[in-house]
Amino acid sequence: MEQYEPEPLTPVQLAAMRRSLRNGRASLSRRSLLRASAGGALAAGGLGALSACGIPAAGKTQGGVTAEDHSAKEKRINFSNWTEYMDIDESEKRHPTLDAFTKRTGIKVSYTEDINDNNEFFGKVKPQLAAGQDTGRDIIVLTDWLAGRLIRLGWVQKLDPANLPHAYANLSSQFRSPDWDPGRAYSYPWQGISTVIAYNKKALDGIEVTSVSDMLDNPKLKGRIGFLTEMRDSVGMTLLDMGKDPAKFTDDDYDAAIARLQKAVDKGQIRRFTGNDYTSDITKGDFAACIAWAGDVVQLKADSPDVDFIIPDSGYITSTDNMLIPNKARHKTNAERLMDYYYEPAVAAELAAYINYVCPVDGVKPHLAKIDEDAANNPLIIPDKDMAAKSHSFRLLSGKEETAYEEKFAKLTGA
Repeated sequence: MEQYEPEPLTPVQLAAMRRSLRNGRASLSRRSLLRASAGGALAAGGLGALSACGIPAAGKTQGGVTAEDHSAKEKRINFSNWTEYMDIDESEKRHPTLDAFTKRTGIKVSYTEDINDNNEFFGKVKPQLAAGQDTGRDIIVLTDWLAGRLIRLGWVQKLDPANLPHAYANLSSQFRSPDWDPGRAYSYPWQGISTVIAYNKKALDGIEVTSVSDMLDNPKLKGRIGFLTEMRDSVGMTLLDMGKDPAKFTDDDYDAAIARLQKAVDKGQIRRFTGNDYTSDITKGDFAACIAWAGDVVQLKADSPDVDFIIPDSGYITSTDNMLIPNKARHKTNAERLMDYYYEPAVAAELAAYINYVCPVDGVKPHLAKIDEDAANNPLIIPDKDMAAKSHSFRLLSGKEETAYEEKFAKLTGA
């Protein structure tokens, strides 16, 4: 298989990475978000090493490299995931669904929350992956754009459908065939991440906000609008509002979206670009409306009666965090069994009740209703057909596009 030399990160890409680590979606743990002080962030570290490692350019390969599977003799799995992204019994500090899997199969799961940012984690595993070595992990969870890059590099293994009957049958249609992994040959979603419009009813005081255009154009909202520092979310929602498909846009479309946002910045309509710290702005009413992540909004709504959300008629951006099996993993079959286990609706419901992100598993609702009826009826967790139909993904970018687009976005946000 052809090997690819890493390209150094540009200053713009490094700035985007630092934004993500400082106040992006990775900066605060999912369940502890509302317990943290405004603007607080986890200590992520590792930037010095990342400056040198870079992210390789995507290229065509023949697929992942298999290794001898020790699953039959070694009844275990090494699973790396994001922080606070698994159900937990707080009193006993254990994970009920993982314990149930081990009891059923005899396979022990070594579960590690060592992913705090896509780029940071990639810096940890890249040397082994590039050298064709075992990373010591059987399952890793990465956001779609990086998952797609690893697939194109040939650094993750093709899945065996025979070991994934529940996943194949129960994967929600909106997640079935992303452009970076058509037909889900190499990955299955762990959870979906929806980008919506959040608003504060009291701050709006009767002003109607149903679209991105309402946010950008209504002079009564000047200085009270927030957008995200994550390029794909802010630009993607703007593209949709302009009638463009984020999965098929051109360079000219992107430039037009940037110009639309720049106009709002210049006239003071947008108060600021934020990461997770928008939760404080929208709760206090400093933002009347903002682009927000649905998992946060679920928690905000529970604590603040003034906060709610809308899905624009033009649609919304959805991304996914995805389970993959890296090259040379020792326990591929065991890993596939665990992946499939989380596509059993009853198990997926237990996970969804804790995480509050978009569940990618069909048939979950009646099981979730037995645990938490409000969660089962929340379209931010279980999208109905109308909401699912409005879901759009931001297309996979080439290395050249990513550099150019991030540079333009950085100039817009003042990063």
